[in-house]
Amino acid sequence: MDDQHDHRTEIRDFLASRRAKITPEQAGLPTSGRRRVPGLRREEVAVLAGVSTEWYTRLEKGHIGGVSADVLAAVAQALQLDEDERTYLFDLARAARPASRTPSRRRDVAVPPRTQWLLDSITMSAAFVRNGRLDVIAHNALGRALHASMFDSPTTDKRGRPNFARYHFLDDASRDFFVDWDAGAAATVALLRAEAGREPHDRTLRELIGELSTLSADFRTMWAAHDVRIRHDGVKRLQHPDVGLLELTYQSVDLPVSQRAVHDLSLYTAEPGSTSEDHLKLLASLAATPVQPTEPTDQLR
Repeated sequence: MDDQHDHRTEIRDFLASRRAKITPEQAGLPTSGRRRVPGLRREEVAVLAGVSTEWYTRLEKGHIGGVSADVLAAVAQALQLDEDERTYLFDLARAARPASRTPSRRRDVAVPPRTQWLLDSITMSAAFVRNGRLDVIAHNALGRALHASMFDSPTTDKRGRPNFARYHFLDDASRDFFVDWDAGAAATVALLRAEAGREPHDRTLRELIGELSTLSADFRTMWAAHDVRIRHDGVKRLQHPDVGLLELTYQSVDLPVSQRAVHDLSLYTAEPGSTSEDHLKLLASLAATPVQPTEPTDQLR
């Protein structure tokens, strides 16, 4: 199956899944009699978007490359897409154009020293840099200590680099570490879905999605929902083996490290004066304490 066919299938399934979520009442349309399918019919979306049914049907079959921005915006409005979903739809359209078939924007690149200096200067927040495939490619000491179970997981790659998606779905220890495992797993899948829209020709990303789909039934189910998430922030609860329960606020921002690659800088911090702040301070102290080497037993007196 070629890339073009896969991309059309993705467009079809995404638009159909969004259409199924909207009732005629939500769309302000009259209803009458029984409906064979949930949500809106194609002809109803076409009316709301101001296009013909034939045209919208063709669009939902994946023929999106030559569609104008105005028409895409009208379809997005008709389907009541949120900001992330709208961005995703436009990414799908951009990727469908032949001229857009360029190497992945988020290739693996070395993190420049200045970025590591930035991370190391952050001492009271766990900080790390990840790429669009959710690989952790740089971190500070507290970021390493906070996610120690992920860094020590057998799901890390040959370079010892952890990946949030692999850890979440392929290591049972993640279910003890992430208190709200289901919500975190769904967000993880939605972030990968958004990256797949931005970079549909990224072979490494496709291999990761194939691996997770093969090995995890939970991932397959969540992937089929076609949910999309681009912005990553909120509150996360973690059960850390060394310091106990942590309730942390997290925020991710774009961090350009080269002209061809953009990564996310993520920061985890605790509310001032909270028990979680005490626990995070303890973890920071443990992370900053050097491990003393053990003397050989034959030298002990």
